[in-house]
Amino acid sequence: MGNREDLLTGARKAILDRGLAKVTARDIANAAGVSLAAIGYHFGSKDRLVTEAVTTGLGSMIGDDMDAAIKDAGEGRSLADALPGTWNNLVDVVMRHRENLMLSIENGIQIARDPESQGFMAEATAEAYDDLAVVVREAHPALSADEARAVGKLFYVLFQGMAVQALIAPAAELLDGDELVRAVRAVRGE
Repeated sequence: MGNREDLLTGARKAILDRGLAKVTARDIANAAGVSLAAIGYHFGSKDRLVTEAVTTGLGSMIGDDMDAAIKDAGEGRSLADALPGTWNNLVDVVMRHRENLMLSIENGIQIARDPESQGFMAEATAEAYDDLAVVVREAHPALSADEARAVGKLFYVLFQGMAVQALIAPAAELLDGDELVRAVRAVRGE
């Protein structure tokens, strides 16, 4: 691994050990086994390094589970028939990743205050849409590429909202797959 990858790995380790609010550049450099100057050289700032470390590390882990949720429910079913199961699987992903999602949201607050990090997140979000479009199309090959991307974006946006709700109001009732189908039918006037 190079210094850049070591820093990303070290940042994730230091953040998990110390917490996002308490982690210092020195903590990250020590965990990565590199000098403090390497942070500036590779990322420009500790904040940018933290943004990338949290986004790529947690994003991959949660994204892999989202992919599996879509594939598992979609196997051999039309999108309409798979929708309740897909959504219920995505609810399960939120429940399994509660701590990771909390860290992701904490990071999101910092990103909301940093235009440079917002640019990185815009690119990361576009990649997430593209990745989900591929998975949706694999699970539902009858969809066009544009339809699969739209469905992937919808899942991503709804998932983000559900994750926030589950974290800030854990006792609140989450939208389940049957309710989502009912809502879609109501919007369509069925």
